[in-house]
Amino acid sequence: MTDDLNGKTIAFLVAPEGIEQVELTEPWEAVKQAGGTPRLVSTVSGTVQAFNHLDAADTFPVDDTVESVSVGDFDGLVLPGGVANPDYLRTQDTAVAFARSFFDEGKPVAAICHAPWTLIEGGVLAGRTITSWPSLQTDIRNAGGTWVDEEVVECTAGPNTLVSSRNPDDLPAFCAKLTSVFAAS
Repeated sequence: MTDDLNGKTIAFLVAPEGIEQVELTEPWEAVKQAGGTPRLVSTVSGTVQAFNHLDAADTFPVDDTVESVSVGDFDGLVLPGGVANPDYLRTQDTAVAFARSFFDEGKPVAAICHAPWTLIEGGVLAGRTITSWPSLQTDIRNAGGTWVDEEVVECTAGPNTLVSSRNPDDLPAFCAKLTSVFAAS
């Protein structure tokens, strides 16, 4: 497989605050390095606040709101983690529907750390094998998924390919796998 993402646009769905910065910036750079176009999608316009664990870090400009785009505008979806980010997103019907639409359309999704909370809320993990931050394993099992403790997991047992990783230490493997999967789709 090639990592050539030329002509592909990848959505990065985030909350207005609480995004783990490195889980946004490293996959973003990986998509750009592979020739793709990353777009920051949030529930609000303006800027979003990233964090380095519990400390406020940088802000990032929002390209689109979930209300102004559709799955047809993108070739794949990245869900960065951070505890507050996916916890907020899973309470926003428009954000959950946007993430779920990638599964409905068979487009690849990559989620890291706590990001699977949004997918749990979307009801898309039944029969899927996924990894995450360890505290989500019961939630994933209760949603019908199989949780494993691995650096990166590529699950094709569903309507789309789902890439997942546990934490920032897994970012090199996560970025390599997501660019490969997005390139092949």
